[in-house]
Amino acid sequence: MTVWKTSMRNFLAHKGRMALSAVAVLLSVAFVCGTLVFTDTMNTTFDKLFAATSADVTVSPKKAKADDIPENGRPESLPASVLAKTGKADGVKKAEGGVSSSSVTVVDSHNENMGSETGAPTIAANWTQNDLRSMEITSGHAPRGPTEIMVDADTAGKHHLKIGDELRTIAATGDLKGKITGIVAFKVTNPGAAIVYLDTATAQRALLGAPDVFSHISLTAEPGVSDTQLKQNVARTLDGSTAYKIQTQQEAADANKDSMGSFLDVMKYAMLGFAGIAFLVGIFLIVNTFSMLVAQRTREIGLMRAIGSSSEQVNRSVLLEAVLLGVVGSVLGVGAGVGLAIGLMKVMGAIGMELSTEDLTISWVTPVTGLALGIIVTVLAAYIPARRAGKVSPMAALRDAGTPADAKSGWVRAGIGLVVTGAGAAALWATTRVDEASDGSGLLGLGVVLTLVGFIVIGPLLAGVVVRGLSAVLLRFFGPVGRLAERNALRNPRRTGATGAALMIGLALVACLSVVGSSMVASATDELDKSVGADFIVQSSVPDQLIVPQAAEALASAPGIDHLTHYKVIGAKLTGPDGKTVDEDVTAADPTYAQDVRREVLSGDLAAAYGKDAMSVGEEFATAHRVKVGDTLTVAFKGGEPAKLKVAAITSDETSLDQGAMYLNTTTAQRYVPADKMPQNMIMFAKAKDGQEDAAYAALKSSVAKYPQYKVQNQADFKEDLKDQIGQLLNVVYGLLALAIIVAVLGVVNTLALSVVERTREIGLMRAIGLSRRQLRRMIRLESVVIALFGALLGLGLGMGWGTSAQKLLALEGLGVLDIPWPTIITVFVASAFVGLFAALVPAFRAGRMNVLNAIATDG
Repeated sequence: MTVWKTSMRNFLAHKGRMALSAVAVLLSVAFVCGTLVFTDTMNTTFDKLFAATSADVTVSPKKAKADDIPENGRPESLPASVLAKTGKADGVKKAEGGVSSSSVTVVDSHNENMGSETGAPTIAANWTQNDLRSMEITSGHAPRGPTEIMVDADTAGKHHLKIGDELRTIAATGDLKGKITGIVAFKVTNPGAAIVYLDTATAQRALLGAPDVFSHISLTAEPGVSDTQLKQNVARTLDGSTAYKIQTQQEAADANKDSMGSFLDVMKYAMLGFAGIAFLVGIFLIVNTFSMLVAQRTREIGLMRAIGSSSEQVNRSVLLEAVLLGVVGSVLGVGAGVGLAIGLMKVMGAIGMELSTEDLTISWVTPVTGLALGIIVTVLAAYIPARRAGKVSPMAALRDAGTPADAKSGWVRAGIGLVVTGAGAAALWATTRVDEASDGSGLLGLGVVLTLVGFIVIGPLLAGVVVRGLSAVLLRFFGPVGRLAERNALRNPRRTGATGAALMIGLALVACLSVVGSSMVASATDELDKSVGADFIVQSSVPDQLIVPQAAEALASAPGIDHLTHYKVIGAKLTGPDGKTVDEDVTAADPTYAQDVRREVLSGDLAAAYGKDAMSVGEEFATAHRVKVGDTLTVAFKGGEPAKLKVAAITSDETSLDQGAMYLNTTTAQRYVPADKMPQNMIMFAKAKDGQEDAAYAALKSSVAKYPQYKVQNQADFKEDLKDQIGQLLNVVYGLLALAIIVAVLGVVNTLALSVVERTREIGLMRAIGLSRRQLRRMIRLESVVIALFGALLGLGLGMGWGTSAQKLLALEGLGVLDIPWPTIITVFVASAFVGLFAALVPAFRAGRMNVLNAIATDG
């Protein structure tokens, strides 16, 4: 019989026993393929969108960037004279001035924000013929005056808007009301942006703050003129001016795509990382499956060896079974991955990011990657059991089926595991002793990897100790059945160690992230209590949105306020005593900010830093550039004039609030930065008059009630908001880790199921001497619980060690409070017992249904 036929026969004969391993491969491959299809589809969607919305050639200000949020709320602009010039360039069929801004908020007549909740921008623009490339008016007409507005169909549908409804556009120049006169639909997929259109004159005034200026110019080429040729012609017309950026359609689309690229890459590789964890967990499942199958077929393999099969043939036979398993699991996983991607698209659509299945992108790389990963990982996992099968001697045919238990899992293995674990522990300890966080990140990563590998290697050794300890606490209450469960768990420490390790990996990451997240919240809360003196904090609930001037004025008019502090961040180039010029942000604030946020001063006087032509610098900057109190820095403000500012104070960087910030008075910044270039407030702080805290809180909320994009928070609100944000992030991570935990649960189920098969005769004998079906099922359930708790104990302990080391690095960045979330840790540990019970349901049920005589008569 050939190796191939033998492999096929064995695979089909044990297909039920391999089913859960195939499911593990399927899930892991599905996660990888689903991630690739999902992110490729997002790329396709944005590529089509950017290609459709870009003109043949676009002219824009040199400083304008696709992802740039203007600090003053007004996009960079160019004069209308450029429109006249470029319109005369050779090959230009049409030239249109465009106005566009994402520094706006649009609200309806009920004061509800019409923007996306997914982080997609709200865009206000003028309607031009170039927009017909990607849009079409489906009802009504384009805006014709300052009181008319047109909205995209997706936004209108989500918020039940119709022609005649009133919208208010909030921009840096003021509020603009208009009635909807038209609905415009995308010809390509709109991923979620909310878009409103104004007439050109209104858009110039409301978005750019001046007439006769544009944010960009769209040029359409005459027939037969390429985009590249048109670009060259326009550049000649503009005399090669460096004040403008000239891009072809492809260049503009690529620039927009680059602005999205980092976000998509982070999401893609993060999801692939979790898929890798699931693969790692799946390896233990596959190793256990083949190890047990090889053990159960010892006599069969011995007979094959006796009739002439070589060890290499036996080895290849097992590996071919692994290939078959990998192929079946991977093929199904590729198909499931496409389904998963479509499911993710539906989920994203439910929360506001529209992705059409018409753009579903399945490149050849996706199935090839899925198949290659699934098959390679499966074969690698089966390699050790295959080698073990190849070493079975012909004499094994004369023995009972099965191999001796490996309670003594090997002194060499234990020694190696202890050395690796010790090295990892040393790396983690070294992490807590570094002076710079950047120096410790590598040590932390090394420590995590080594301790994880070490725990996996010494798993059998730990199983003997930990399982006995857990049994003494939990299983002894169940009498003889509990003792049987304990002995079954200890019968094969290597198998128990591998099964527990699969669960350990996922729970270690859960524990680590719980410790880090909880410590971040506790540290920030502690920092707020110690450093923040302000009663109230005002900021935008929309990412990258600053506080428009009219909202700041409304806050200033609120009664019961002792002081209101403005806080602006200005880009600048700083030249220090060492002659080096660096790009740094400086913080322009009112002098009351020193009361709102208390900073430790290493030298000088922080109050003096708010004096005329004075500033403070952070400790790190001062050290790097040999700056001391009394030195003068040259500060070239973005959009303003250079200033000579005297260093009046050096502040400590031992904080998580404003670490490294450089302070100066708002009035100082106003002397060098024109009003139209002055950034809007990033955040504002308020202090109530004594005894009027509640009234001031209500007054501040009321003052910005018409601006729903801003939230007024007292310190308790701010802490709760921070806790919720970190909690939401952790929930997403836990959701992604759930795949690895599901695969680990499948591993427990598979181990128990195969163990029941392996112990068929033994179970029959126990039933024959009086063990009831109920006691048998309880024994298997208890065995499963103790294995699950073993994995949980190892994982939670390891994860808390990782999290504690990571927190020590965070302490160097100002997050100095270590907080172990014991409720979460205990909940996860208890939940692991229920996981064990759940995993044992089917194996215990099948064991209980065994026919006693048939079980005793089985050949193993």
